[in-house]
Amino acid sequence: MAHPIITDLENRYTAKRYDASKRIPQQDLDVIYEALRLSASSINSQPWKFIVIESDEAKQRMHDTFAIKHQFNQPHVKSASHVILFAHNPRYTKEDYAKVVDKGIEDGRTPKEQRDSAFGAFAFVELNTDENGDTSTWTKSQTYLALGNALHVLARLGIDSTTMEGVDSELIGDIFAEELDGYVCNVALAIGYHHKEEDYNANLPKSRLDLDKVVKVL
Repeated sequence: MAHPIITDLENRYTAKRYDASKRIPQQDLDVIYEALRLSASSINSQPWKFIVIESDEAKQRMHDTFAIKHQFNQPHVKSASHVILFAHNPRYTKEDYAKVVDKGIEDGRTPKEQRDSAFGAFAFVELNTDENGDTSTWTKSQTYLALGNALHVLARLGIDSTTMEGVDSELIGDIFAEELDGYVCNVALAIGYHHKEEDYNANLPKSRLDLDKVVKVL
């Protein structure tokens, strides 16, 4: 009998068509949001924002971001229950990390007298900051840790999902400028319940490279 984790991952797939009549219950949404908050990140930097597209008005705005390109993903916006924008801070600074350090003190994780030494970890940010102060390569990578976490949580909850790197980052930045407040979205996640008749991907067998091709134990 397969371990429940493996069952989750075996059952997870990329939904291609959603049932627009089905919505995710609030109790499951609460689990998803808390799981996003608890996601791992390098030095606990948390350089992200998760913008949830739920209302009809927000969905229309998101629909409009596909005006120029990637229209193949556009139908998911209105048929999926929700869409989550995974946005990263492109210029993560010591002031941003100070919020993390101070929250650690508030939560009892970091002793107050060790505040200054806690900034030693900021060296990892400095290693990933270019001459113009851009940290995008590093902070964008952190959002993918949260994305991976979300995919497994959704599988456990029996909720379907579609990762969308086919989004227009510039138009999203324009249309959701107020909500993003300088953060950048390069990937979004549609979530909901697949359409049983129209989702051709639902019943296809899972295909991955063999274990010995990707895992080597030394």
